[in-house]
Amino acid sequence: MKISKFNIVASLAILAGALTANAQSSTTPYSKLGYGVISDNATGIQRSMGGVGYAMQNGRQINVMNPASYAGVDSLTFLFDMGIDVTNSWSKEGTKKGYNLGGGLDYITSEFRLAKNVGGAIGVVPFSSVGYSFGGEIENGADSRTGTGGLSEVFAGVGWQPVKGLSIGANFSYLFGTTTNTTAVYSSSTSQFSRNLEVRDWNMKVGIQYGFNVAKKSRVVLGATYSPKKSLHGNAWGTMNDVNQDTKVDTVAFMTLKGNYELPTTIGAGVSYTYDNRLNIEVDYTYQQWSKAKYTPINYFEDPDTKWNDRWKVAAGVSYTPNPRGSYLKRMTYRMGAFYNNDYMNVNGNDVKDYGVGIGFSFPALSGNKTLVNLGLEWKHRYTTPNSLINENYLNITLSVNFNEMWFWKNKIR
Repeated sequence: MKISKFNIVASLAILAGALTANAQSSTTPYSKLGYGVISDNATGIQRSMGGVGYAMQNGRQINVMNPASYAGVDSLTFLFDMGIDVTNSWSKEGTKKGYNLGGGLDYITSEFRLAKNVGGAIGVVPFSSVGYSFGGEIENGADSRTGTGGLSEVFAGVGWQPVKGLSIGANFSYLFGTTTNTTAVYSSSTSQFSRNLEVRDWNMKVGIQYGFNVAKKSRVVLGATYSPKKSLHGNAWGTMNDVNQDTKVDTVAFMTLKGNYELPTTIGAGVSYTYDNRLNIEVDYTYQQWSKAKYTPINYFEDPDTKWNDRWKVAAGVSYTPNPRGSYLKRMTYRMGAFYNNDYMNVNGNDVKDYGVGIGFSFPALSGNKTLVNLGLEWKHRYTTPNSLINENYLNITLSVNFNEMWFWKNKIR
């Protein structure tokens, strides 16, 4: 079956509009470090399951975490998934407390069949996000620190099933975005210092999945992904100016990213168990070798001794649909999950870690319609060790709509 011109034009229009959207807003001072808080390309459904997805196979859900999953897309449908989120956070450092509210458009993805045993996907997903605002008193004045921006990926991917049970796939993406970290010092005059990072580069991820039946209604899937280490293209620079004197902004430091900034090798692996297409359980592991990735601090703006930890994350999740053909409540899908993350950030010898739990629900839009409205709730706690610096708690609400329409079905004229 062929994809209609209307579907192609609609998809491209959707992506063009999504290019103006920012990555998911972060609300943590820790995002001032490096590239900010890293995303794992999890959709709203996956985030309510702890962020699993390497071994997830579902022809009616888009799984950007492993492009091999595209091969299983339903041959008659066109999938479209869009997610927004709202995050409320509260933090504590000694006797100081802070509160933040943020959110916005998170991601836009679509998936479709290309040929027999071949599926494709396109979309825009966040790679990292920066967002914070805090300040305090200093000798003879005060200061404020703010951070904005993030990196996003526009991707196109393909998945192929060469033999029964085995799928392979790849995502090719354009990585773009700018992060800005600004410090303003207020005394007899007001000086402003900014560190800027602009990325314009490509990225890629390859994946594999192998599924097999262990009983009539029981299926196990093994999945893995790999992204190679690579040097980034773009620029980094620092600026300063005296606001009171209304002087021009001076660039006081500049460097190209090539040879100075890198993304690490990333490996993901998972295993899932499905029973009767109703119960799904998955466990995932992610590893990123940040300690071997170059990151050259900008003079006068960053600690010259900046270093990163290797990042690793363990996640587990479960979903259950009581009866796909039963009453409305039985046709709903119920999810829950948890994760533990050892982040790449290191603050003066202190490791940044976070863990969280989530629950989620999928609501069938209409009787006989495969479109789902997904609601997810997630609580996270971020802290440092061995010394306790800023402790943060997050309550994240994600709302996504997973459109599943039979756009390729041709009705017969009787």
